[in-house]
Amino acid sequence: MISARADVVGSLLRPPYLLEARERRAAGELSAADFKRVEDRAVDEALALQERVGLSVVTDGEMRRESFQSQLVEATEGFGPHTLDAYLWGEWHGDERVGDKRTERPQNLGVVGKLRRVRNLSVEEFVYARARTDRTIKVTLPSPSLYASFWSPEVSREAYPTLDEFLEDVARLLREEVEELVRLGATYIQLDAPHYPLLLDPKTRAFYEARGWDLDRWLTRGVELDNHVIGDHPGVTFAFHLCRGNQGSRWLVSGSYEPLARRIFGGINAGRLMLEYDDKRSGTFEPLRHLPEDRTAVLGLVTTKNPRRETVEELEARIREAARYVPLERLAISPQCGFATSVIGNALTPEDEEHKLRVVIETAEKVWGRV
Repeated sequence: MISARADVVGSLLRPPYLLEARERRAAGELSAADFKRVEDRAVDEALALQERVGLSVVTDGEMRRESFQSQLVEATEGFGPHTLDAYLWGEWHGDERVGDKRTERPQNLGVVGKLRRVRNLSVEEFVYARARTDRTIKVTLPSPSLYASFWSPEVSREAYPTLDEFLEDVARLLREEVEELVRLGATYIQLDAPHYPLLLDPKTRAFYEARGWDLDRWLTRGVELDNHVIGDHPGVTFAFHLCRGNQGSRWLVSGSYEPLARRIFGGINAGRLMLEYDDKRSGTFEPLRHLPEDRTAVLGLVTTKNPRRETVEELEARIREAARYVPLERLAISPQCGFATSVIGNALTPEDEEHKLRVVIETAEKVWGRV
């Protein structure tokens, strides 16, 4: 099983040439083949960056995605028309550099037909990266119940009368993707589940409960669907990422993991919990006491939201603090989230990004003697 002390969550900053190519492709000015070559270059550079800083676990940077959760929608028929705002809506909070931002949920957003896969979600990402690095490749997939925002009582009932029926179909597609990735040799797969911490906010929770599930059902049926996706794959490590929103250096909610920890930490069949702990918004480390003895907490101590230069000394001190609740041998360190969970990206430079990855490595070497 994966035992890396230095980990990554998923996305890296998209280079400007890739963003420009996306726009040209959308405008019909760039062929599919030429666009793929641009994507390939960006992935090559992402892998080279992670190897250069010394990571033993790498991702393709999610360079081929519009958003960390977009690949299901892009690979499947049945979703209605949508824009990038389908993944960005909400009341976002930022510091003095970026400010707050409100993005309305698209009015007609929703699944409109039975889901039918037209291609794989992430197989291309894995197969391409596998041929270009000898490091362990982490493949990120979305948690099925994250797509509750794509089910609408107004536009979806003809295709899926209930939220349950829709999410069961989503989970089926994601489980099939996991099975194919494992068949092709993937050994490290992560489910991204930021919607669970969003339930900490009463206003956001009201939206999700209006889909038909109360909080208790989110923490039971939601986790059941996650475990269905994970399945049973000896020799494959699964991670589960829980953050509080990350777009354009902004966040959605604040609050401790405590109300969720017992049900999720103990209920999810993932060996590694990727947890956001980059500032006071995340609360204390006390909820880690709910972590089962066969799980590792990967502490997201290095922020991807701003260019602040963390030091090894401060990060080591925080790890020692967390070790009051979980032994050091069951802890690891990572950035708190991706650097660009959509094409928008966070307000950092590539130099900031590289520094933050390096300090993750340096801290792991200082605390555990290895990465």
